[in-house]
Amino acid sequence: MAGVVLENLSWKKLIILGVFLLILMISFFLIGGYVAPNPSNVVTVLATRCYDRGSKLNRSKWFVPRGPQKCEELNNLSPTDEVIVNNSITEKQVVFSFWIPGPREGAERRMSPLFQSMLGVLQLDIEHSAKVPLTENAVLQLDVGMAVRNEEDTDWMPLAKSVEDRNLQCKLDKPKEEGYLYDCELLQLFELGSVAHHFYLVNIRLPVNFVKGYNVGIGRVVDMHIHVIHQNGGFTIVWMTMKCVMFVMVLSVLIWFWRRIMQLGRPPNLLERTLFALGVVMSILNCPIELLQLGLNIPFMLLLNDIRQGAFYAMLMSFWVIFAGEHIMDQTERNRLSMYWKHLSAIIFGSICLFVFDMCERGIQLKNPFFSIWVTNAGTKLALAFIILAGIAAGCYFLFLCYMIFCVMKTINSKKASLPSMSQLRRRYYLGIMYRFRFLMLATLVCAAFTVVFFIISQLNEGEWRWGDHELSLEYTSGFFTGMSFIY
Repeated sequence: MAGVVLENLSWKKLIILGVFLLILMISFFLIGGYVAPNPSNVVTVLATRCYDRGSKLNRSKWFVPRGPQKCEELNNLSPTDEVIVNNSITEKQVVFSFWIPGPREGAERRMSPLFQSMLGVLQLDIEHSAKVPLTENAVLQLDVGMAVRNEEDTDWMPLAKSVEDRNLQCKLDKPKEEGYLYDCELLQLFELGSVAHHFYLVNIRLPVNFVKGYNVGIGRVVDMHIHVIHQNGGFTIVWMTMKCVMFVMVLSVLIWFWRRIMQLGRPPNLLERTLFALGVVMSILNCPIELLQLGLNIPFMLLLNDIRQGAFYAMLMSFWVIFAGEHIMDQTERNRLSMYWKHLSAIIFGSICLFVFDMCERGIQLKNPFFSIWVTNAGTKLALAFIILAGIAAGCYFLFLCYMIFCVMKTINSKKASLPSMSQLRRRYYLGIMYRFRFLMLATLVCAAFTVVFFIISQLNEGEWRWGDHELSLEYTSGFFTGMSFIY
């Protein structure tokens, strides 16, 4: 195989490049740890219990918890409440209304496009009651709608309406006495890929249908909370600044690299083409298109980012396999993409599986932000199966890469036996190349290990609230997040 441009750099240039990358990596960790705030922020909003005086269910009407259009509020939902007893209020006339975000110290707050995305998690306060029991594995049906409004608007604009089912998982730690609250797991309510409006209004009803079994056996729901999770605006500014810097740097290096190849007077070999393709995909990933969200409503940004990141992972894994294979130095002619069709087919198959899974979740959420594949037993098992298989595949890939790098080291050591017969000048030259190969192989192994660990940690951290396993709680700061983004 003809020498690759980066492998033919002089020791001086290679050391300068390595020191520069090391300083840059340390800077990324320090910026994330000391400059950037926490990556995400949580805002909790308590529901306002509104009274719908209509005798029929009117899903087109919006109930606002405060302001000039404030709804008629119910103080509590106790069966002894005078309003409920005298007016015989039914469950269809009770609307749990949320204005996101809530006020702070009497001042109205508003959402910002810097938040990038927004995830809503629902928490229920269910009182124990002998008259209204809570059955095991009860199904909660939510008649939910969302409207949006900007600061200069006067009316709420409908965004989405849906009827969704959620599985209740509750337990009572205290003695079963009237008034005690069950300990219930959090429920995913909605996910938005863009925060383009200042205020969000969520209305939830819990209509009971004894014939079909809707909201039967869910106990006495007395209150609701929505925990809104969004990216921190300060972190977004730091993150976008770093992406802009990295985009310019990677693109500049990519142009320099390809110009050097064109000056060699020969066609680029497979490893050079693969490295160039990796640089192109990395430039696409680093391109700060999220800045468009500051002025435009782009609800598919989460899906687009997942696709970009998935393409980068697939290209990165393909590059590592080809990089290791091209340095095995056996008698096989490997400077062809067809020699790696088995390895690349496995990577492509895994990427397609994850893409289909992502489309089943985020693709449907573009039309219905209240949808989640995790809300049903079958969907949860399918999602967990995808994540577990992806983790197993990542681990198997890492082991296979270790085996290929072991083969490279073995062939390098076998070539070392012929060095004593060479002249001192040629021996020093080839020793330098061997040391460089070892360093590149070990660096590849370290980057692959960090990438696999980061992937597994991100999946476990996401799964903490999705399937309610609090023992999997993992904390990583902005420094780890920004530093890892530079490593891989």
